[in-house]
Amino acid sequence: MIATKKSDLKNTDWELDFYSRPIIDENGKKRWELLITSTNNFKDTKTFKWEKTCPANSVNSIWLKNALEEAIDEACSQGWEKPSVIRCWRSSMKTMIKRAADQIGIELISSRRTYSLLEWINDREKSFYPKQKGYIGVNLAPPSSPIANQAIPLPEEVRGDSWSFASLSLNTLREADEWEIQFSNLIPIKDSIDQHISIPGIRLFSPKRSLALAAWLGGLEPAKLLIEGTQIILEAGQSDRWLVTDVDKEAKEAIENNFINTKIEADGLQFISVQKSPEENSLDGFWMLKDIGEI
Repeated sequence: MIATKKSDLKNTDWELDFYSRPIIDENGKKRWELLITSTNNFKDTKTFKWEKTCPANSVNSIWLKNALEEAIDEACSQGWEKPSVIRCWRSSMKTMIKRAADQIGIELISSRRTYSLLEWINDREKSFYPKQKGYIGVNLAPPSSPIANQAIPLPEEVRGDSWSFASLSLNTLREADEWEIQFSNLIPIKDSIDQHISIPGIRLFSPKRSLALAAWLGGLEPAKLLIEGTQIILEAGQSDRWLVTDVDKEAKEAIENNFINTKIEADGLQFISVQKSPEENSLDGFWMLKDIGEI
């Protein structure tokens, strides 16, 4: 057997959920399950997925550490490198997951940029769990729940001098990996989306602080944009809600309709960009976002 060189392994972050599912086992206990998926980059065609059931009396960081090591071994055998970062959004499990990840030298980031994982969980809830013995038809651990935190103004470091609502054609967005961007995070675009649809987003402008603003924004882990009343809200990190700006009622209706239509027809795709001015073509920051439900 020829050993795989480290340089030949594919490097990607992981997304993780460790929680109970809507199934009762033979002992009358909730089924606990560890789900791991690789973070799909812009044009990835292959995803690493791994799952393992955990006995209800073994839900602790020791079991999780051992399971993570098992997952890493399996990933390496499939051509994936050990991840340096794991993202998870579930606040109630953060301490346990961090303790396990720290022991094997992986950074934990609290983030709702776990799009691949949430789509997998949603699919399992529709197609897998209902077929399992002990399925109770009620989700004991929903993969998402409304965030009730009140939105607060963006930190000073992330406030642009001005902003504008914008849209990009899907065909233009498909070329995003060819753009020169200082800070960015792109996600896959499904082939099934109508190529003529426009993707909504917002642009932040700052002639003097554009690059620094982009660096700060990436650190917030931006997840999705939404309209609440006459406010544009950015949901980010694990449970952060940032007020981007207020809009008048007429603009609010147009922007909200665009977001809603895209959520239905374009897999919830959105974007947020940072540049020096509206006339400047180059981008200092660009993030593709996705509204796939409450996270």
